[in-house]
Amino acid sequence: MRTWRMGLGVVAMAWMALCGSALANEPILIKFSHVVAIDTPKGKAAEKFKELAASYTNNRVKVDIYPNSQLFKDKEELEALQMGTVQMLAPSLAKFGPLGVKEFEVFDLPFLFDDYAKLHTVTYGPIGQALLAKLTPKGILGLAYWDNGFKQMSANKPLKNPEDLKGLKLRIQSSKVLDAQMRAFGANPQVMAFSEVYQALQTGVVDGTENPVSNFYTQKMHEVQKYLSLSDHGYLGYAVIVNKAFWEGIPADIRSQLDRAMADATLYANQIAKQENDKALEAVRQSGKTQIILLTNEQRVAWKRALVKVHQEMSGRIGAELIQSIYQATGFDPAK
Repeated sequence: MRTWRMGLGVVAMAWMALCGSALANEPILIKFSHVVAIDTPKGKAAEKFKELAASYTNNRVKVDIYPNSQLFKDKEELEALQMGTVQMLAPSLAKFGPLGVKEFEVFDLPFLFDDYAKLHTVTYGPIGQALLAKLTPKGILGLAYWDNGFKQMSANKPLKNPEDLKGLKLRIQSSKVLDAQMRAFGANPQVMAFSEVYQALQTGVVDGTENPVSNFYTQKMHEVQKYLSLSDHGYLGYAVIVNKAFWEGIPADIRSQLDRAMADATLYANQIAKQENDKALEAVRQSGKTQIILLTNEQRVAWKRALVKVHQEMSGRIGAELIQSIYQATGFDPAK
């Protein structure tokens, strides 16, 4: 009897060892959720990271991507990350204000960046890294910044001069800076989840919105907006973030390869951003459904003059020192 029991014990231990070995060979699963379409700069960059993560780790990591708010809407995804329901997100930078890290709203300041080169002076440099570090106490690690592009303004009436926006209901992300921006135009800002914008435009709940053209086109907003003004008045970018406890629990050798995959995916993301927006603009033009308005130099200067006061208004919220450091890094002059 004792021999039989010992035999069962050996079999059980062998079975447990086999199961443990099988589990050990299972790939680490990363759920990556985002709210935009696959064929946007962020969507394509997420797919690139998935591909590189599998390649660089010899399939020891599997990234499952959930685009188009399949899992969570804007307001839900950060809480889901903190709870560990998902492991990776790439929310727009405006999302961190409601989380309590108001400094990220500096990226919402209108006309702050003249071009990608000046933007990258901030996102690739010490200012950008210091901002990412502010997420750590929230249980979040910031890995990288991904560009989408510069925002354009759309509506069902031509928007050429600042006064053309007066009285319009314009959708924004939840951002005090964007709220102040729209009010500076005399417009009525409406906070709304990205996944709800098309229907709101279609039904007239809102009159217009701001977006890089890639988002405008892939969400089919050109079907329900008659005019698109190429204003380049603001920047929309993302921070790729992970659950801190999850990321630090990944074996160091695997994590180093994931860092490498993220670095390469980031280069890819920021190289294709302008290209994807240019392609989307041409697609909008070819659709014939939306008239594209090119602002004159004088009109764009008028927009800037109407909005630059928002920098001063928001300095108490964002931090005057941070704003000045970006002015210095990029050569921005609010007086011009």
